Amino acid sequence: MRFDILTLFPEMIKAYCSESIMKRAVNSGVITVNTVNPRDFTLDKHKKVDDTPFGGGAGMVLMPQPYVDAYESVKKLDNSITIMLSPQGEPLKENLVRELAGYNQIIMLCGHYEGFDERIRDIISPREISLGDFVLTGGELPALCVIDAVSRKLEGTLGKIESANDDSFSDGLLEYPQYTKPREYRGLKVPEVLLNGNHKEINEFRRIQRIKRTTKRRPDLMS
Repeated sequence: MRFDILTLFPEMIKAYCSESIMKRAVNSGVITVNTVNPRDFTLDKHKKVDDTPFGGGAGMVLMPQPYVDAYESVKKLDNSITIMLSPQGEPLKENLVRELAGYNQIIMLCGHYEGFDERIRDIISPREISLGDFVLTGGELPALCVIDAVSRKLEGTLGKIESANDDSFSDGLLEYPQYTKPREYRGLKVPEVLLNGNHKEINEFRRIQRIKRTTKRRPDLMS
């Protein structure tokens, strides 16, 4: 899987992908993460990529030329998708993450300030994706969330690919409660069923806990 990120702050992307599980995925060749800075494509000698909005209003708008030229510089692979991180996009959910994991390349546009000049959308025609109904300062955090979530679905990212099978939302339910040593802590004990070695009973216990937890915390998922 190859990720190409158009961002004004490439070090934010590089820093996250150089730690923990993402670092292992990069080093093992499961994913490749490239950054492209639109400032490198601006025709302005001061590397300016934004300007005031026509019609008035607060803030600055990202100009089309640097972003379109930066996007067109990216080599497109077969089975590629282009994403714009935007609060106006469709929500990033498990089914979408699984869909994205089926591509060979994901190109992402990270915005800032008051957002993109609409002509960037018109020319590139990206699929817009949102983390939720709120606004962030920039698109780098959502882009990293996409990289992280999608990478978990790829063979070789996790120690065992099965680790993702019981994640929350993997089958529409929240994950069951987890326990480790010690068996008792501050009077709270690990459920006995997890200690008896009977995997059939353990699996049934976990299934019931997933249903209970989802019903209590996310009843909307049960409908």
